[in-house]
Amino acid sequence: MKCEKCGYKSGDNKKKGDVFLCSVCYQFSPDDKKSLNRYVNEKIESSVLETFRKYHVPQGEKQKQGMIRKASKGSLMSRAPFGYKLTEGKIAPAENYQEVEEIFGEFLADKVSLRKIAEKHKFSVNGLKKILKNFTYIGKIKFDNQIFDGTHEPIISTTLFNHVQDKLERLGIK
Repeated sequence: MKCEKCGYKSGDNKKKGDVFLCSVCYQFSPDDKKSLNRYVNEKIESSVLETFRKYHVPQGEKQKQGMIRKASKGSLMSRAPFGYKLTEGKIAPAENYQEVEEIFGEFLADKVSLRKIAEKHKFSVNGLKKILKNFTYIGKIKFDNQIFDGTHEPIISTTLFNHVQDKLERLGIK
Protein backbone atom coordinates (compact mmCIF):
# COMPACT_ATOMS: atom_id res chain seq x y z
CA MET A 1 0.00 0.00 0.00
CA LYS A 2 1.19 3.53 -0.79
CA CYS A 3 1.46 6.25 1.89
CA GLU A 4 -0.91 9.06 0.96
CA LYS A 5 1.37 11.74 2.43
CA CYS A 6 4.83 10.83 1.13
CA GLY A 7 4.13 8.09 -1.44
CA TYR A 8 6.25 5.42 0.30
CA LYS A 9 5.17 1.91 -0.71
CA SER A 10 5.14 -0.72 2.03
CA GLY A 11 3.05 -3.62 3.23
CA ASP A 12 3.38 -2.20 6.76
CA ASN A 13 1.48 1.03 6.08
CA LYS A 14 -1.32 1.65 8.58
CA LYS A 15 -4.77 3.09 8.08
CA LYS A 16 -5.71 6.18 10.04
CA GLY A 17 -9.16 7.52 9.39
CA ASP A 18 -9.65 7.00 5.66
CA VAL A 19 -5.97 7.25 4.65
CA PHE A 20 -2.99 4.90 4.58
CA LEU A 21 0.26 6.22 6.04
CA CYS A 22 3.79 4.81 6.33
CA SER A 23 5.10 4.24 9.85
CA VAL A 24 6.97 7.58 9.92
CA CYS A 25 4.06 9.68 8.66
CA TYR A 26 1.66 7.75 10.91
CA GLN A 27 3.76 8.52 13.99
CA PHE A 28 3.50 12.29 13.38
CA SER A 29 -0.10 12.36 12.14
CA PRO A 30 -2.80 14.12 14.19
CA ASP A 31 -5.82 12.20 15.47
CA ASP A 32 -8.73 14.48 14.53
CA LYS A 33 -10.09 14.14 11.01
CA LYS A 34 -9.82 17.81 9.97
CA SER A 35 -6.18 18.10 11.05
CA LEU A 36 -5.40 14.70 9.52
CA ASN A 37 -6.75 15.81 6.11
CA ARG A 38 -4.70 19.02 6.29
CA TYR A 39 -1.61 16.98 7.34
CA VAL A 40 -2.00 14.51 4.43
CA ASN A 41 -2.47 17.36 1.91
CA GLU A 42 0.90 18.83 2.94
CA LYS A 43 2.84 16.45 0.69
CA ILE A 44 6.45 15.55 1.38
CA GLU A 45 8.98 13.62 -0.69
CA SER A 46 9.50 10.07 0.53
CA SER A 47 13.29 10.47 0.16
CA VAL A 48 13.26 13.27 2.77
CA LEU A 49 11.99 10.76 5.34
CA GLU A 50 14.61 8.06 4.60
CA THR A 51 16.77 9.03 7.57
CA PHE A 52 13.75 8.69 9.87
CA ARG A 53 12.74 5.43 8.20
CA LYS A 54 16.26 4.00 8.56
CA TYR A 55 16.40 4.60 12.32
CA HIS A 56 12.72 4.19 13.14
CA VAL A 57 12.05 1.49 15.72
CA PRO A 58 8.38 0.51 16.04
CA GLN A 59 6.78 1.63 19.28
CA GLY A 60 7.34 -0.89 22.06
CA GLU A 61 10.06 -2.78 20.16
CA LYS A 62 12.94 -1.44 22.31
CA GLN A 63 11.02 -2.37 25.45
CA LYS A 64 10.28 -5.87 24.14
CA GLN A 65 13.95 -6.42 23.21
CA GLY A 66 14.97 -5.32 26.71
CA MET A 67 12.48 -7.73 28.24
CA ILE A 68 13.77 -10.59 26.07
CA ARG A 69 17.33 -9.76 27.20
CA LYS A 70 16.20 -9.75 30.83
CA ALA A 71 14.35 -13.08 30.41
CA SER A 72 17.37 -14.66 28.70
CA LYS A 73 19.37 -13.85 31.84
CA GLY A 74 16.83 -15.76 33.91
CA SER A 75 14.73 -12.91 35.31
CA LEU A 76 10.97 -13.10 35.61
CA MET A 77 8.93 -10.67 33.47
CA SER A 78 5.81 -10.57 35.63
CA ARG A 79 4.80 -10.80 39.26
CA ALA A 80 5.81 -13.80 41.32
CA PRO A 81 3.51 -16.77 40.61
CA PHE A 82 1.61 -18.64 43.32
CA GLY A 83 4.09 -20.48 45.55
CA TYR A 84 6.82 -17.87 45.11
CA LYS A 85 7.56 -14.52 46.70
CA LEU A 86 9.66 -11.59 45.54
CA THR A 87 12.74 -11.08 47.72
CA GLU A 88 15.30 -8.40 46.85
CA GLY A 89 14.19 -8.37 43.22
CA LYS A 90 14.39 -12.16 42.82
CA ILE A 91 11.76 -14.84 43.25
CA ALA A 92 12.12 -17.48 45.93
CA PRO A 93 9.80 -20.21 47.21
CA ALA A 94 7.15 -18.80 49.54
CA GLU A 95 5.72 -20.42 52.66
CA ASN A 96 2.99 -22.08 50.55
CA TYR A 97 5.35 -23.54 47.92
CA GLN A 98 4.47 -27.14 48.88
CA GLU A 99 0.88 -26.53 47.78
CA VAL A 100 2.16 -26.23 44.19
CA GLU A 101 3.62 -29.73 44.29
CA GLU A 102 0.39 -30.93 45.90
CA ILE A 103 -1.67 -29.44 43.04
CA PHE A 104 0.52 -31.08 40.40
CA GLY A 105 0.39 -34.41 42.25
CA GLU A 106 -3.41 -34.30 42.66
CA PHE A 107 -3.91 -33.56 38.98
CA LEU A 108 -1.69 -36.48 37.97
CA ALA A 109 -2.84 -39.08 40.50
CA ASP A 110 -6.53 -38.45 40.99
CA LYS A 111 -9.44 -38.82 38.65
CA VAL A 112 -10.71 -35.54 40.02
CA SER A 113 -11.86 -32.75 37.74
CA LEU A 114 -9.98 -29.50 37.37
CA ARG A 115 -12.98 -27.80 38.94
CA LYS A 116 -12.74 -29.90 42.11
CA ILE A 117 -8.98 -29.29 42.45
CA ALA A 118 -9.51 -25.57 41.80
CA GLU A 119 -12.24 -25.37 44.45
CA LYS A 120 -10.10 -27.23 46.99
CA HIS A 121 -7.20 -24.78 46.52
CA LYS A 122 -9.46 -21.72 46.10
CA PHE A 123 -8.60 -20.99 42.44
CA SER A 124 -10.65 -20.54 39.34
CA VAL A 125 -10.29 -23.32 36.76
CA ASN A 126 -8.36 -20.92 34.51
CA GLY A 127 -6.11 -19.96 37.42
CA LEU A 128 -5.41 -23.63 38.08
CA LYS A 129 -4.60 -24.24 34.40
CA LYS A 130 -2.12 -21.34 34.50
CA ILE A 131 -0.38 -22.95 37.46
CA LEU A 132 -0.25 -26.34 35.74
CA LYS A 133 1.33 -24.82 32.60
CA ASN A 134 3.75 -22.40 34.30
CA PHE A 135 7.41 -23.13 33.47
CA THR A 136 8.52 -21.04 36.45
CA TYR A 137 7.86 -24.01 38.73
CA ILE A 138 10.69 -26.00 37.07
CA GLY A 139 13.20 -23.15 37.23
CA LYS A 140 12.52 -21.80 33.73
CA ILE A 141 11.30 -18.47 32.38
CA LYS A 142 8.90 -18.38 29.43
CA PHE A 143 8.67 -15.10 27.57
CA ASP A 144 7.70 -14.32 23.97
CA ASN A 145 7.23 -18.07 23.29
CA GLN A 146 10.84 -18.73 24.24
CA ILE A 147 11.99 -20.69 27.28
CA PHE A 148 15.08 -19.63 29.23
CA ASP A 149 16.85 -21.03 32.29
CA GLY A 150 15.77 -19.07 35.35
CA THR A 151 17.96 -17.93 38.21
CA HIS A 152 15.41 -19.09 40.79
CA GLU A 153 14.92 -22.36 42.64
CA PRO A 154 12.44 -24.81 41.06
CA ILE A 155 9.53 -26.00 43.19
CA ILE A 156 8.74 -29.20 41.27
CA SER A 157 10.74 -31.65 39.18
CA THR A 158 10.88 -31.45 35.41
CA THR A 159 9.59 -35.04 35.30
CA LEU A 160 6.45 -34.17 37.27
CA PHE A 161 5.89 -31.07 35.13
CA ASN A 162 6.28 -33.05 31.88
CA HIS A 163 3.86 -35.76 33.06
CA VAL A 164 1.28 -33.07 33.84
CA GLN A 165 1.81 -31.47 30.40
CA ASP A 166 1.31 -34.88 28.76
CA LYS A 167 -1.94 -35.43 30.68
CA LEU A 168 -3.20 -31.93 29.83
CA GLU A 169 -2.52 -32.61 26.16
CA ARG A 170 -4.11 -36.08 26.29
CA LEU A 171 -7.26 -34.59 27.83
CA GLY A 172 -7.28 -31.73 25.32
CA ILE A 173 -7.01 -29.08 28.04
CA LYS A 174 -5.70 -25.79 26.73
